[in-house]
Amino acid sequence: MNIEGITGGLKLGSLQKTTGGANGLEFGNVFTDFLKQVNEDQATSNQALNDFVSGNGVELHEVMIAGEKAKTSLDLLVEIRNKTIDMYREISRM
Repeated sequence: MNIEGITGGLKLGSLQKTTGGANGLEFGNVFTDFLKQVNEDQATSNQALNDFVSGNGVELHEVMIAGEKAKTSLDLLVEIRNKTIDMYREISRM
């Protein structure tokens, strides 16, 4: 059994200040890419579950790992949304 390392995720450390050029990531694209990644994690989890139920050679632990990864990324997205709303409310009060 091979145990793989954790890869992927949100890489905010690579965010660079840009003026709209192709020199680095733009601020809005970071969150758009993260939304796409969360959606892919959800789809991967659903596919793993369907493959397990169908008996296509997917082990239970793989289904559980995919489900937890999807849940964790969705929880992070919800927290980012909540903090963004709090930040907007605080700025509006000023």
